[in-house]
Order: sequence, then C-alpha cells, then structure tokens
Amino acid sequence: MEQISVSYNHYSTSVGNNLKTIQITTKYRYHMMKQEKLKIYCEVAITEACKKHRINIIIIKVLEEHVHLIVDCPRILSDAQLMQIIKGLSSYILFRLCPNLRLRYSRGHFWNKGYFCAGCGNDFERALAYIENQELHHSS
Repeated sequence: MEQISVSYNHYSTSVGNNLKTIQITTKYRYHMMKQEKLKIYCEVAITEACKKHRINIIIIKVLEEHVHLIVDCPRILSDAQLMQIIKGLSSYILFRLCPNLRLRYSRGHFWNKGYFCAGCGNDFERALAYIENQELHHSS
C-alpha cells in the first residue's frame, strides 16, 4: 500500500488545508462503471473537473455505482459549490466522452442528487484507509 501524506498549504495570510471526503452515486444507483472503459472515463472526467478549479485529488476510488474521493479544495469553495463542480462538470465531460450515456440518462443527470461531503482533516488516516479498502468492503 502506497503511503500518502498531506502537507499544509501556505497562503498569503494563513496556513492549512481543506480536506474533504466525498461520496457520489450514479443516478438510480445504476451500475454504470462495470465496464473498465467507463470506470476510466469517470475517473478522467472527475480529475479534469477538479484540475480546472484547483481542487487537488488525494485519492479517488471508482466503483460500479459510486465514487469515493478525498480532495483538498480551495477555502473559498463551500461544500455545495465543490459538489456542483465535481458532479456537474464531470457529468458534462462524461456525456462528451460517451454520448451513448444519453440513452440511459436522457436529461443529462449522471449523478444522483444527494452526496456525502465532510471535512476529514482530523480523521484523514481513517478516511484514507476506508477508501483504499472499498473493493474489500463491497466484495461481500
């Protein structure tokens, strides 16, 4: 297992980070990422959405019907804005990469309306271990 460490960011007037643990699910919990190709496209779409808004992905785990992430996002973003960027822009990119997704999602909503988003600065190691072990958790 690769050791992941997070250091503090230095801003003009402060030092720290804004670590968030996130879980998003596909609309209707369809198992859309069963195919390796869609799993890769999903990861690429989320990564590109985050890069565009300077959101640093610490870890991402794409499963069949949901995705877990730990990100370090700019402090100016609220949780709602963060989720709008990740879900909205990644969905937009996914529909461009895979136009056939429109057959299942005609209204263009790839992700479920709800999400989980919580700060994990104090519990980083536990959140990281949870995400790293998702395949074991969901294999039963």
